[in-house]
Parts: sequence; C-alpha cells; structure tokens
Amino acid sequence: MINHFAVIQVVGVLLALVGLLMFLPLIFSWYYDSGDGSSFLLSGVITLAVGLLCYYGTKGKDNSVHKREGYLIVSMGWLAMFAFSALPYIISGHIPSLTNAYFETVSGMTTTGATILTDIESTPQGLLFWRSMTQWIGGMGIIVLTIAVFPFLGIGGIELFVAEAPGPVSDKIHPRIKATARALWVIYVALTCILCVLLYVEGMTFYDAINHAMTTMATGGFSTKNASVAFFQAPIIHYTILIFMFIAGVNYTIIIFLVRFRWARIWQNEEFRGYLIIVAFLSLLVTYLVFSSTDAGIERSFRDATFQVVSIITTTGFVTADYTSWKLSLTALFFILLFAGASAGSTSGGIKLIRHVVFFKNSLLEFKRLLHPKAIIRLRMNHEIVPARILTHILVFLLIYLGVFIVGTIVVSGLGLDLLSSMGAVATSLGNVGPGIGAVGPLDNFAGLNDPTKWVLMFLMLLGRLELFTILILFTPYFWKTK
Repeated sequence: MINHFAVIQVVGVLLALVGLLMFLPLIFSWYYDSGDGSSFLLSGVITLAVGLLCYYGTKGKDNSVHKREGYLIVSMGWLAMFAFSALPYIISGHIPSLTNAYFETVSGMTTTGATILTDIESTPQGLLFWRSMTQWIGGMGIIVLTIAVFPFLGIGGIELFVAEAPGPVSDKIHPRIKATARALWVIYVALTCILCVLLYVEGMTFYDAINHAMTTMATGGFSTKNASVAFFQAPIIHYTILIFMFIAGVNYTIIIFLVRFRWARIWQNEEFRGYLIIVAFLSLLVTYLVFSSTDAGIERSFRDATFQVVSIITTTGFVTADYTSWKLSLTALFFILLFAGASAGSTSGGIKLIRHVVFFKNSLLEFKRLLHPKAIIRLRMNHEIVPARILTHILVFLLIYLGVFIVGTIVVSGLGLDLLSSMGAVATSLGNVGPGIGAVGPLDNFAGLNDPTKWVLMFLMLLGRLELFTILILFTPYFWKTK
C-alpha cells in the first residue's frame, strides 16, 4: 500500500521551503516601494503554515519512501507548489484571474517561459523577482533541493531523485544521492552568481542581472523586459547569456568533470559531443541563411542566429530576434528544434539529445542487422552496451511524446486556435521552451488564448517537465494495485 503519511510529510516540507522563499521578494518590494510587499508576507505565512502543519501533523508516522511514494510525491509536490506559488499574483491583484495566475506559475515552475503578461515592465518588481525565482526553483527541481536537506529531517530521498529525473543519464556523478543533490545545487548556485556578476559588470542593473541570471541557468526565459534580451543592445550581454545558456544545457555530470579537470571523460561523452556539433553546425547554417536573406551584417547575423539556436535547443526561450520573420525554411527549422532539448541531466526540457542519439544509432544498426540477421549487434553509448530495457524505454518515450503532441494539437485546435498556432503552442508547452510559431511566436504571448486552452497547455507543461512517465504512470491501474 502507498504510505500516505510520507507523501503528506514530504509535500509539507516542500511547501514550507516555498513559503520561506516567498519572503525573499520582499527585499525588492521594499527597495522599489512597488506596493506588493503585503501579498508576499501573507502568501509566505499561509504557505509556510500549511507546510508545517502537513509536516508536524505526520511527524512520528512511518515516513519510508519507495517507488510509488516517490512518483506520487513528485507529482503531488509540483501540484501543491503550483497552487501556493500563484498566491502572490492573486493576492496582489496584478493577475486576478485564477487561470492566468496558475498559467504564469506553471509556466515558471516548469521553466517553460510562456507568459500571459502583456506589459511586463509595468509589473511590480517584487512580483517579477518571484516570477524569475519560480523558474530558478523549478530549473533544478526543488525536490532535488529537499533531498539535500532530508538528512536533517530523517527522510530518505533516493526514490524521489529517480522520479524527478527519469531520463537516461549514462554517467553516475556520485554513489550517494544526498551528496549528488548537494553537488548539483552548489554548481547551480555558483553559476547563477557568476552570471549575475558578469551581467552587472557588463551594464545591467543588479535587479535585471539577478533576474536574468536565475532564468538563464534555469533555461526558463522569463525576462524583466517586454522585448526580452533584445532590450539590451550591448553585444557582450547577448554573448554572455548565450554562453551560459549553452552551459545550462550541458549534463551536470560534464560540469563536475570540468571542475575536476577530467577532460578525457568530457570528450568521451557522446551526448556532449553531439550537443556541441549540432549547436555549431546549426549556428553556422542559420548564420549563412540570415546573412544571405537580410541586410544584417555578418556579426549581427552570427549573434542572432547562434543566440536563437542555443535559446531554442536548450529550451530557454530568450529572444534577440524574431526567427519567424526570417526565411520560411528557418521557421520550420526552429519548429523542429522545439522537439530537440539539450542534454539529459541538465535543466533544459524537450526530448533530450541522448534519446535522439540512441534512436539514430539504433536505427542505423537496424540496417546492419537486416544484412546480418544471425549476428549479435549491440548498441553502445560511451563504450558501454545499452541494455535492451533502456532502448525500449526510449522508443516508448518517443512514441508517447509524438502521440501526446498529436492529441494535444487536435484538442487545442478544437478549442478554437488555428492549426499552425496549435502546433506551436503544444510543441513549446510540451518541450518547456516558451516561444512557438503562429500566434504564440517569439514576439507574442499566450494572453489571448481562452481558459480551456490554457489549462490544456498547463497540463502539457507539467507532463513535459516531468518527462511523461512520472505523471502518466499515475493513470495506470498497475500503480494503484496493492500488490
């Protein structure tokens, strides 16, 4: 049977942490006198109180966490965080609509970056900071953060990490999950601080720098400006964010190897090599097409092309140029990139490159198997044989992902959105990217969509953020069987 006490207790811990984090925007609310401070005080108190009530109400009970509890905690934890993280928007009155408040929160927590705000710069500074913080929390996953503090609470965390990161990760960072969680967050915080300092030195205000640093490392894409990163004219700012977007899309195993100067292990990783090669090739290709079809100079063509390629493939969603205004073929290319994703073990969304690499290599080997039907030809990644179970998992994932996209497109178009925009909205929501094509392109937002469409897209955002299986497994009869 499922241990409901453990579920309630861990969700309580998550809500208590979210409640404490709600007090941080008060710094900017008071400094800028933006008038939204009371909404954070009340929201923080409510969230913290509910979290502590859940935790202490189940303290002393059996808190063992196994696979079923792990998946349920992750799903219920995210839903609970969505509900309470929307409180500042609603209480402040700046997003009075329940649907819109939830949409902005779900988009933030899942690091999708789709927004319903039509005038971002008129939004109070405290709310914008909280908006960015929801992406920063969701980027690495607040559940991984709680694994790092679980030793102090007496709660095990190994099953939670499995449910939170179900994608195939070929390298083990550390055999102890708690140490792994700490290492991930130390790197995450350090990179965020470094980027914040760089952006501040390069000309951003501290407020803009910290917001963009958080949403860059989270590969989220929320900005404090209506024009996104295009607002900042300094090329050095564009290049700095571009580099850190690329880093944020790298498997954190690779970053740990980099810190430890294990260069050979980095280059041996096939997913990293593929990531580097694909980004370089697409950047050069798009640069050539933009330069040959617009009046932009070679440097501007290279900067805009590379920035948009990295932004979309890492699912960050920042914008320096409207890629839908370029050649039609480039619009099609960027639509395809909505399905790419960067590395597994990174903060990016999407399908993830390692699944594409495995699928491509296995497809090529299938031709060889046809010619040599009696031969035993096994797929290898990073010089290791990929188990048949992993191959099946990846093939099923790709099939379900495609099926969800098709069904989602049909449903959204049936709710009144045109087909092209429906495809763009579903693809960008499922991939947690942000901008899409059609009516939800890089210069548009999601404010004009009707409420039922927004709820469908919110479900797709959560489904994509937790990589399908974590949510879909709850809808299977096997999950709820007692034996």
